Amino acid sequence: MNDSPGWASPGSSPSEGEGGQAGQAGQSGPGTPGTPGTPGTPEGIQPPAQAPAGAKWSDTQPPPGQWSSPAAEAPAPAQTPPPQPQQGAGWGSYGPQPGQPGQYGSPYGGQYGHPGGPWGPPPAAKPGVIPLRPLGLGEILDGAVSTMRSHWRSVLSVSLVVSVLTEVGSTLVRKYGLGDLAMTTADTSDTQFLGDLRDTLVLTVSNGFVQLLLGVLATALLTVIYSRAVIGRPSSVGEAWREARPRLLPLIGLTLLLGVGSVLLVAVLVLPGALLKSVGLVLLGVALALPLFVWLWFRFLLASPALMLERAGVFTALRRSAKLVKGSWWRLFGITVLTTVIAAIVSGIASLPFTVLALLTNPGGLSGLADGSVAQSWSFLLISGIGAVISMTFVLPMQAGVTVLLYIDQRIRREALDMELGRAAGLEGYGSTAGGPGHGG
Repeated sequence: MNDSPGWASPGSSPSEGEGGQAGQAGQSGPGTPGTPGTPGTPEGIQPPAQAPAGAKWSDTQPPPGQWSSPAAEAPAPAQTPPPQPQQGAGWGSYGPQPGQPGQYGSPYGGQYGHPGGPWGPPPAAKPGVIPLRPLGLGEILDGAVSTMRSHWRSVLSVSLVVSVLTEVGSTLVRKYGLGDLAMTTADTSDTQFLGDLRDTLVLTVSNGFVQLLLGVLATALLTVIYSRAVIGRPSSVGEAWREARPRLLPLIGLTLLLGVGSVLLVAVLVLPGALLKSVGLVLLGVALALPLFVWLWFRFLLASPALMLERAGVFTALRRSAKLVKGSWWRLFGITVLTTVIAAIVSGIASLPFTVLALLTNPGGLSGLADGSVAQSWSFLLISGIGAVISMTFVLPMQAGVTVLLYIDQRIRREALDMELGRAAGLEGYGSTAGGPGHGG
């Protein structure tokens, strides 16, 4: 990433415990009182027994560390070894023990030792919504939701505006496009039917193009917001717009290229069977097109964040995505599918009450579903549209956030992006030591 943020292993090497034993007392030299054979010792008087090393002139000194009255010499208390952690003890079983490098007194934190020590590596720094290390599934989902919660003004503002505009377009298409087409289906006039079909297709394609532009705008703004949230920096909608605006045209080009490429892929494999009016060839084309489409879609899944955050061109972003996804296709596929399932469940739960209320308040009642008149009811369209806006407001940033975090996670695993993220987050000394918290493919 040319100008994107990144990270490194926190802390310094464990401090050494201060050693140093007490200096041994010097040996008694000539002329020292109490030493046999020295001048000043009266004849016939036995000298006192040799005092232990470190004693002064009397053998009745109290043991070190005890302040009792003079008595017979007691042995020094034995040194008690520090308690060893028991098998299966929890993280909080023992407190920090200063002066024991590599165990509990290391500068990495009270309950953790140095990297590779008995308690494993220290926890990774977390300046923003994710820890700066390779991420698990739960951390990716939690990072997406945490950004929505901690930066809700920016995230929900973008998704709410995009959701409202998208739903307005969809409502108009259902009301004046599909509704009119359904009413004229039974008309015997082919000219009238073809005219309504043409108008419906024009309205649908126009609405689809508008939704494409809105989706590109949402992707660009949310990518900036999530990338800043990773290093703990908030981003207003205005700041996100100023940073994303130069990348909108390349992002539109990338989106159109992927869309057109998908259509051409399906057409090349399915169209021959359709032209030959062979059902078998059509089914064979679909069977070949579907897995190939899915494989290519996830191969280029990370092209959008690569284009935005690396300031890459369209084809460079596609190559970067293919490089980052290589060897991790199934992992990214599983996480994205799981995210889609969760988003569908959330969307259904949010919109279901509004859909039921719209059916109950529809003038035609439930019978309107059978004859298609429900599409002409403004009450049904408006109430169900409100539910769709609410669900899309929360689902859209969740899916965009997971894609951005997958991109960051893959760069951490492949390119040690955590070092750059730590420095961009302002963590002092982060990335100055070789190696990080641990990277894997």
